[in-house]
Amino acid sequence: MKISIEDFFEDILVKSMRGLAFSSSQLSKKTGVSESLIQQFLQGQFSDQDENPLRTLASALGLDPGALVVSAKKQWQPQNVELEGLQQFNTPWHDMLVNAFLVWDPQTQIAAAFDTGTDASAILAAVDARQLNLKSIFITHTHGDHIADLDTLQQGCHPNTSTYCNRLEPQAGSALFDEGTSFAIGNLSIHTFTTSGHSIGGTTYFIEGLARPIAIVGDAMFAGSMGGGQISFADALQNNRQKILTLPDNTILCPGHGPISSIAEEKQHNPFFPEFK
Repeated sequence: MKISIEDFFEDILVKSMRGLAFSSSQLSKKTGVSESLIQQFLQGQFSDQDENPLRTLASALGLDPGALVVSAKKQWQPQNVELEGLQQFNTPWHDMLVNAFLVWDPQTQIAAAFDTGTDASAILAAVDARQLNLKSIFITHTHGDHIADLDTLQQGCHPNTSTYCNRLEPQAGSALFDEGTSFAIGNLSIHTFTTSGHSIGGTTYFIEGLARPIAIVGDAMFAGSMGGGQISFADALQNNRQKILTLPDNTILCPGHGPISSIAEEKQHNPFFPEFK
């Protein structure tokens, strides 16, 4: 499935400036880059002659200058991933698209869904087509776009299917868990990490047992970017650094929006984390 990058350099600048409480005028005074040029960047306007000013802004905002320039030039897209036991679903929500995922153990055919997107019918169709036993639904966070069709998914499942979410961000009708709780999908293991910042109880599910490990991260991170840090930009950065980017490099990164990526690719291409370059 070909899915475009969720955030480009203008989105990264917006999130960084908001998270660090920089206005355009304040950033201009700090860097010497004209406010008019900053406004052009924020509108997605970039030309090759603007590379040095953009690098200056990146350094002032704690971003990796080279990775931000690559984002501005739209020169990177993560490698396509095909993995037996993993399927991505992508549905529209207003002016954007939102992801949900299905993970299953090929040996036992036991499966789990992660979020619902805005239309869970494709998830249920895939369960039927693959003759899977969908035993669990896991919620990364409770923002409306990610659980918009939860009722449909629950009603289409076996009555014994359970829904789970982080205790810090409860959802009615769901079993609550604390960080560090482990689950199983057949022979696959799931480890849970609270990766808050974008939301209070945002959760990363780290799954082992397939040919490659998987991290389903919700809106904690995107390919080449991260969530908005609405609750705490500092916490979002710290959790991403300590709990996601420390996972094995071959881990497949499954974000709430945009294409699938990997830990290795994010270390190289994500402007928010220059220390991993």
